[in-house]
Amino acid sequence: MQPKVTILIATYNRGQFIGRAIQSVLNQTLKDLEIVVADDGSTDNTEKLVKDFRDKDARIRYLKASHFGRIAKISNFGLKEATGEYIAILDDDDYWIDSQKLAKQVRFLDKNQDYVGCGGGFIVADKNGEEKIKTFKPEKDEDIKKNALVANPIVNATSAFRFAVAKKIGLYDETMLQFADWEFWLKIGLEGKLYNFQEYFTKYQMWEGGMSFSRQKEAASSAIRIVDRYRKLYPRYPKALLFVFSYYLYAQLPEIIKKTLNPILSRIKKVIFSS
Repeated sequence: MQPKVTILIATYNRGQFIGRAIQSVLNQTLKDLEIVVADDGSTDNTEKLVKDFRDKDARIRYLKASHFGRIAKISNFGLKEATGEYIAILDDDDYWIDSQKLAKQVRFLDKNQDYVGCGGGFIVADKNGEEKIKTFKPEKDEDIKKNALVANPIVNATSAFRFAVAKKIGLYDETMLQFADWEFWLKIGLEGKLYNFQEYFTKYQMWEGGMSFSRQKEAASSAIRIVDRYRKLYPRYPKALLFVFSYYLYAQLPEIIKKTLNPILSRIKKVIFSS
């Protein structure tokens, strides 16, 4: 029987976090779901931890790939095995803090057929779990798309979207080295409306192993590429170009300087790019 929602958790060597992410899904009040854990060739204890969960709950599926090294590829690898009407994304080092998150999103998408996806608010915490920022993205479709070219309009780890529409647009662009989720939301946003709940759904963990602190040059180059690709389809191109080139220049700084500035600038970026 087809589950209502497939939760995709793409992971790689995050044994210290993956159990917390899975448990936050199992805590959801909506039970008509499956969890697809797409493992990008982990060499730590991730496989054992996930299989321990799977042995206790048949809704969990574990898929292991050879190492792609790219989030778009491992995400598509997992989505090809998904069977839900809706897809919800959860990053392996984040976790949901609202047990009704999926129930709220399913009700919304069932009721509003002109919407292709929705997200919610998030809390930024440091590596020790201490809350630093609580923020929301713009709520309404018009405001979301007004800012979408400047920054990712939906936080992926808070999101739910229609799988049929995602397949229609080709899922994630595997040529994107970073920010494949941003490109995805710009692409799917052309197919219908978007919405952000003004409720906190996810706690976002900042730590040195996260993408905010690594591969910044790849991320900056990807951001420039995304803004150029969608410059005629979304407003505020000059502002978006200014932001991405500023990010590109920052990414060129010596690592010792960025290591000091990363935690501060990451929090500032999330405030500026939210509502």
